[in-house]
Amino acid sequence: MSNEELWKAVLGEMELTLSRANFTTWFKNTTIVGRDKNYLIVSVPNGFIKEWLENKFNKKILQSIRVIAPEIREIRYSIGKPKVELIKQDFSKMVLDKELEDKSDQPFDAEIDKVTNLNKKYSFESFVIGSNNELAHAACVGVTKNIGRLYNPLFLYGGVGLGKTHLIQAVGNKISENKDRKVLYIPAERFTAQIVEAILNKTIEDLKTQYAKLDLLIIDDIQFIAGKVKAQEIVFSTFNELYGRNKQIILSSDRPPKAIPTLEERLRSRFEGGMIADVNSPDLETRIAILKQKLIGKNIELSEDILGYIATHIQKNVRELEGALNRVIAFSQIYNKIPDIKETKNILNTYLSAPYRKTSPQSVLKSVADFYNISLADLVKRSRKKEVVKPRQIAMFLLREETKLSFPEIGQKLGGRDHSTVIHACEKIRSESAVDEPLKQELVLIKERVYSSFDK
Repeated sequence: MSNEELWKAVLGEMELTLSRANFTTWFKNTTIVGRDKNYLIVSVPNGFIKEWLENKFNKKILQSIRVIAPEIREIRYSIGKPKVELIKQDFSKMVLDKELEDKSDQPFDAEIDKVTNLNKKYSFESFVIGSNNELAHAACVGVTKNIGRLYNPLFLYGGVGLGKTHLIQAVGNKISENKDRKVLYIPAERFTAQIVEAILNKTIEDLKTQYAKLDLLIIDDIQFIAGKVKAQEIVFSTFNELYGRNKQIILSSDRPPKAIPTLEERLRSRFEGGMIADVNSPDLETRIAILKQKLIGKNIELSEDILGYIATHIQKNVRELEGALNRVIAFSQIYNKIPDIKETKNILNTYLSAPYRKTSPQSVLKSVADFYNISLADLVKRSRKKEVVKPRQIAMFLLREETKLSFPEIGQKLGGRDHSTVIHACEKIRSESAVDEPLKQELVLIKERVYSSFDK
């Protein structure tokens, strides 16, 4: 079967499962432009459709293709129609990327304790202390020496991938060395899922009793319970039960308690009643120290130049820092050689070169106003018209996501609103777009307007 016939078959199947508008939006002007034994390259008209097909439809597309061509294992989406030689290079790169990915992925499940949910790899010994986290680290160590009495609750907050989970699980691992201690680590999303299941099975009281027996309860990403009434109720009752018996509670979040919208005041008050410590981005010296720590036991030595290159180009996220290092280590294992600085740059080129999409606050506001057919004046003035409220909330969300303005700055641009109003709007759109498919598509289409208008 030719590439054209194969893609027509895929489009025919996708058209049966989608509305006409959706099908046209996401599949118009797409085609197969390259095919190897196990791989396909599909041409798409722009970056937004590329991202949408990769994240939303790739599994279904691959299933359709494999009915006809079962040897195909992977699809790569390319903006526009690349030249033949670039397609060949892309196939070679896909193979190498796959090998690097397989080599660098860490088998986490084998390290997880089935009773506590703790990952054994997280310890104080493997944690690198810097000016960005020394208070949080000291508080965590303090808890292990005086559980339930020194810092209770302990609340850590900071951005994604900065080491909060490492620290709180290190506490759990240290305390669980005493086999008589009952310890549980649980992400807030899984905690919420347990509550839903318990409600359906009419076992909610059993769940409460189970949590009340703990010596240490660790809830990660506690901000996810905001707006969930039953989850907050269980956290509140469990908190009171454990706290009243001097049992330890540790919580983490991406923001401090006062900045979590739709969190009940009684919970906010309890979260703020103990020790609050933040975890910030590490400085250059700390990032290099983290890389050296991650190399321990890897049977590989990398030069200071290579470590410096990685640490200089990845500044905000420890998780990404480790991912880049794993990619270099994987290259070394595959080719049985230590890469030089030039090879390191090539290895990390794709990893580091996520396209930076320029935009401006004004282009965001104009694109939102145009999309919903309202005036820019209506969007920014203090109007409470129903047809304006939702677009304004979306504008706040997109300004935060795409321009990284602070919440107060966004409030100023939209009629001088308080930052708490902006935080609430951002959380509302983020949570609704996770379950509301039409809203998710609206956001994608508005972003497309934002960047296409800015590039003109």
